[in-house]
Amino acid sequence: MIGKTHNTLRLARQRSVRAAAAVFLFPAMFFMVIFILYPIIDSFITSMVQWNGMSRNRTFVGIANWMQLVKDANFWAAFGNNVIIMFLSLLFQVPFAMILATFLDITESKGVIFKVVWFLPYLISSVAIGVLFKFALDANYGIFASISKALGGGGVDLLGNPRAALFTVIGVVCWQYIPFYMVLYLAAYGTIPVELYEAASIDGATRNQYFWRVSLPLLKPTVISGATISIIGSLKYFDLVFVMTGGGPGVSTELMATLMYKTSFVKFNMGYGATVACGMFLLITIVAFITITTLNKKAEV
Repeated sequence: MIGKTHNTLRLARQRSVRAAAAVFLFPAMFFMVIFILYPIIDSFITSMVQWNGMSRNRTFVGIANWMQLVKDANFWAAFGNNVIIMFLSLLFQVPFAMILATFLDITESKGVIFKVVWFLPYLISSVAIGVLFKFALDANYGIFASISKALGGGGVDLLGNPRAALFTVIGVVCWQYIPFYMVLYLAAYGTIPVELYEAASIDGATRNQYFWRVSLPLLKPTVISGATISIIGSLKYFDLVFVMTGGGPGVSTELMATLMYKTSFVKFNMGYGATVACGMFLLITIVAFITITTLNKKAEV
């Protein structure tokens, strides 16, 4: 009898917990369906029509837009530019952010001024940064052009040079986002017990040995999370690049997001623009899945 009463109470408690969970999760799930799931489904539906985005007439074309996307050299060039940004962002953002975070962790309260100054770029709007550097790197009146002219040279056109434009943009992207990863790694440093450093010091470990043998292994999950965020963010980047170069010169800085925007809202080819967006969504999902799976396996080793 006591056992049955216990089971009845346990089942009642489980139903109560499930009901409470459903009540609290419903608003979040509702907005996720409306603002995330529905737009994704609608984009895939739109990718199968020919539509200018304004008229009521939509011509169903099946997979014609997708066939065009597979053969579109501009789309794959844009994807290639995204991949270049992804690799170079990882190459510069993660190590530099780790160096800055390590410096701030060592200096503690003495490095507060550095923490504030170094974090400022991340507080500025991407659009504002794009406008700022567009003028700062102007071919005739920018910083490098002014220095060159002062030394007797000519103008320096970094954003107008197809060979230099993408790398210039990547430099600005890294300048803006390194502070974010710096704070991420600095927060992770705060989770490492001070006793570990004291024990390592007693054992005669140097600061360099402590970093490689103690700190870095404990920071590995955070480093992996930061790398994942950087990869996904690099594949969907838009605003700063669009403001600085508009995807030019030519297609040298064209990204998947800028190509999608131009196709949809400049050329008013909403059907193919949706196809570009869906292709971008699929590629980012595949890359993110591979990245997360690979990094998690390495973390378990």
